[in-house]
Amino acid sequence: MSDPREAAASVVDPEIRVITIDELGILRAVEEDPASGRVVVTITPTYTGCPAMDVIRADIRRALAAAGHPDAEVRTVYSPAWSTDWITEAGRAKLAAAGIAPPAPAPRGGTVVPLTLAVRCPRCGSPETEQVSRFGSTACKALWRCRSCREPFDHLKAL
Repeated sequence: MSDPREAAASVVDPEIRVITIDELGILRAVEEDPASGRVVVTITPTYTGCPAMDVIRADIRRALAAAGHPDAEVRTVYSPAWSTDWITEAGRAKLAAAGIAPPAPAPRGGTVVPLTLAVRCPRCGSPETEQVSRFGSTACKALWRCRSCREPFDHLKAL
């Protein structure tokens, strides 16, 4: 049997295939009962009603079964709600490399409300961008276009 945390963390998001569920921040916990060996995985969807959750649960069960944990349970929790702040630095880098502009992390502490004045193009880095559609290739992304390099790109919506 291999490490259940490692197995669950390696599951790739089915809608954003360049990032794992761990890097995306939806993998909340992996607990193994030492007596029985039963594994319980806790996840939080990026938003309520995310159509990818059934696939993610099945992929987690499949990864855990392959790692020697065939009786794993996957629990979905909604509180606290997922936030784009949960995306890891490695995840943000992978999104940008794939041409998806990740939202900036929220400032820590205080009562400052972040205001996005520009979304930087993940290809050329220009802040000269415009939103084309609030709805992108998936419900959690919006479609943007760079005015400098003229390339379209997805922007992961800040939640």
